[in-house]
Amino acid sequence: MIRIITTAAACILMLSAAAQSLPEKEKKGKPVRIFSSGKTINARTAELTPAGKLDFMVTHNFGDLAGSNGGIKRFFGLDNAADIRIGFHLGVGPNTELVLARAKGAGPVQQLFETGIKQRLMQQTENDPVRPLSIAFYFNNVIAAQSASNFPDQENSFAGFGDRNSQTWQLILGKKMGNLSVQLNPTLVTRTYAVSYDQRSLFALGGAVRIPVVANRMNFLADYFAIFRKKAEKETWESNTGLQLSNPLGLGFEFLTAGHVFRLNFTNATEILENRFIPRTVSSWGKGQFRWGFTIARSFTLWRPV
Repeated sequence: MIRIITTAAACILMLSAAAQSLPEKEKKGKPVRIFSSGKTINARTAELTPAGKLDFMVTHNFGDLAGSNGGIKRFFGLDNAADIRIGFHLGVGPNTELVLARAKGAGPVQQLFETGIKQRLMQQTENDPVRPLSIAFYFNNVIAAQSASNFPDQENSFAGFGDRNSQTWQLILGKKMGNLSVQLNPTLVTRTYAVSYDQRSLFALGGAVRIPVVANRMNFLADYFAIFRKKAEKETWESNTGLQLSNPLGLGFEFLTAGHVFRLNFTNATEILENRFIPRTVSSWGKGQFRWGFTIARSFTLWRPV
């Protein structure tokens, strides 16, 4: 694990150094905005909050739309709030964004506080073979503030403060080709504590696309995370819990207005943070166990860069 993290950090530093050392004549070109905001449905994008601005973002996931826990008896999921995240995204420089958020959480691990940083290493520019894509790195630490369980070997059987922490390490590679925006999100989730029959660290390969539907007004979004688990641990976890693990798939539409970005989301991921939906997506689209939700973001100017 340490070797993986060290190698990733070294690659990121080398990419950043290479980008900073490019001659000025190679840095010319209009920056390309690949996505409209910092997230698609579940995936983060390489876009950053501009320096001096604060993005206030609220994401709400409802209950299952269909399946055994959905349907008309629960008003297609609207009777339940599966997870809610309220986040503040501050642009502190042209290539750096700080994140502070609170998420409700779902399941046995709740009351989540997220602190994070997104650092852009390269930005795609028009007609520039030197900068053909955007590259960013995101890291967060999430703390579960709920009371610890009195029962052993539960997800919230925290023995101390360290057990309450988890981290997401994510490299984001995005590119716009004509009207089509695509990206990859190699992601590593690490947890200080996990139940005895589960993995503490998980690697996932995410991807996202954006397709314009109405120019500058509405876009179609889709993202997916393929989660790589050890077969024995996966089978043991499913046998002990009676649940079946799934890969998160998100679909939705994005509506752009002056000062606002609104997204209507559909996903089988119950939880919003990578620290939780990567290890704990147990809902299946095939069984109608997906939910709708929304994200609304509003930008405020705090100061104007010199």
